[in-house]
Amino acid sequence: MNVIGTVGLPGSGKGEAANVAENAGIPVVVMGDVIRAECRRRGLDPAEHHGRMAGTLREEEGADAIAARTLPRIRDAAASGESDTVLVDGLRSTVELERFREAFGDDFTLVAVNTPFEVRAERLDDRGRDESDSDLEALRERDARELDLGLGETLDRADVEIDNTGTLAEFQRRVREVLGVDDGAEAGDESAPATANTGGDGS
Repeated sequence: MNVIGTVGLPGSGKGEAANVAENAGIPVVVMGDVIRAECRRRGLDPAEHHGRMAGTLREEEGADAIAARTLPRIRDAAASGESDTVLVDGLRSTVELERFREAFGDDFTLVAVNTPFEVRAERLDDRGRDESDSDLEALRERDARELDLGLGETLDRADVEIDNTGTLAEFQRRVREVLGVDDGAEAGDESAPATANTGGDGS
């Protein structure tokens, strides 16, 4: 089994990396799904209570709670027989990183998706939104929240880095390379900028 985790600031392109994996037949486990499932179990709206529930789980079960709850999902995905590789979307803290490295050893690889703030901000309109001051401030605030969780240190400890400042096709090719997927897979428009998903709060 080969487990590949992704880490990156909001809008860096982790969601697009997950799309590349899914298109290549590689199962994707999203850590934020653990939080959404717990919200629903407690009768709460995930859209409204996602961030608060993430904090609650960490308070109740420890700093590695979301990683611990994700482990069975990873093993189930690996057991599905779809692929020898599983992509895990949305690591944040070094505690989560250590939990996965403890569980999977050398079979775990952490991939950092690096995209500068200016580039992520420029791509906001790819989601049908204007680059307003409020959007930029919201992105800055999300960056700050993620960094407070230790995401910066987690980025620094990545095994592999992917630069996402070029076209969508270039980014997709690099992701396929890291995933070990034949580059003959379908790619996007060579000239299109790599999109950035700035919505939501993975975990």
